[in-house]
Amino acid sequence: MKTHWGEVEVCDAHAHLFSRPFFRALAGGKEPDALGEKLGWQIPGEDATELAGRWVEELDRHGLKRSVLIASAAGDEGSVADAVRAYPQRLIGYFMLHPLVDHAVERAGRAIERLGLKGICLFPAMHKFSVQNEQLHPIYELAAGRAVVFVHMGVLSVGVRKKLGLPSLFDMRFSNPIDLHRVALEFPNVNFVIPHFGAGYFRETLMVGDLCPNVHVDTSSSNLWIRYVPGLGGLEEVFARALEVFGPKRILFGSDSSFFPRGWNAEILEKQAGVLERLGVSAGDAAAILGGNLERLVG
Repeated sequence: MKTHWGEVEVCDAHAHLFSRPFFRALAGGKEPDALGEKLGWQIPGEDATELAGRWVEELDRHGLKRSVLIASAAGDEGSVADAVRAYPQRLIGYFMLHPLVDHAVERAGRAIERLGLKGICLFPAMHKFSVQNEQLHPIYELAAGRAVVFVHMGVLSVGVRKKLGLPSLFDMRFSNPIDLHRVALEFPNVNFVIPHFGAGYFRETLMVGDLCPNVHVDTSSSNLWIRYVPGLGGLEEVFARALEVFGPKRILFGSDSSFFPRGWNAEILEKQAGVLERLGVSAGDAAAILGGNLERLVG
C-alpha cells in the first residue's frame, strides 16, 4: 500500500468475522435474516468461505496484505477456520473463548492445533472472569509459542447489541489491565495483546506494558475512550505516549472492521497513518506498526 513512507505492507491486527452463526446467536438461535433490516447490514449465508472472499476483495481494494479475522461469538471457531482455510495467505484466524465453560481447554487446543488458528480472544467483562483465575493457566500454557492471547480490557461496548436494543450485562470489575500484570510475568513466553490501547485504562495499559515486554497494544477503532481520560490531548498524544513506553515493536495497527456493506474501514488507517506521520515516525517503525509486528507475532 502506498503511504507517506512509500510502499508499506499493511496488515490489520483487529477485524471481525460476523458470520451467520454470530448473527444467529444474536437472534436467540433463530434464523437471522430479519436482523438485516433492523441493522441496515447484510446478513451472510451459511458458507463462511463466501464471507471470507468478500473480506479478501476488501483487502485487495484497499491494498492490504493480510488481516486478522476474529470469530466474534464463543464457539464459532469453525467459521473462521473455514475462512482461513480458503485464503491462508491473506487471513489470520482468531477466536473468542469463554475459558470457564466445560471443555474450554480442549476447544482451544483443537482450534490451535487442528484448525490452525493463531489467536485466543478473551473478554473478561463479557464472560465475568478474572484473567488471574488459575483455570486459565492451561490455556496460557497452550498458547505459549503458538498463539497470541488477545485480552479485551477497559470499556466494552458491542455496537450491534446496542442497535438491536439487546442488553449488555457486562462486568467491568474484570476489565483492569493491571490484572494482566501477574499473568504476563508468570507466562513470559505468551504474547498478550490489549486492544484499543486499553479502552479507557490507558495509564494502566502503559504501566503493564512498561513492566511486561510480552504485552502489546493494538490501535483499533475510533478510540472514543479518550474522552474518559482527563487531560489526554487526543489520538496524537496517545500514540506518542504508547511509542515512548511500548516502542514501535509492540504496537499493532487495527481497524476493528466488522460488517457489510461498510466493509473494511479505511478511515481508521488514514487517520492513524496521519498521526504517525505528524509524530515523525521513521519508515521502518511505521512499517512495523502497520503490519510487520503482526506478521512477526503470528508467523
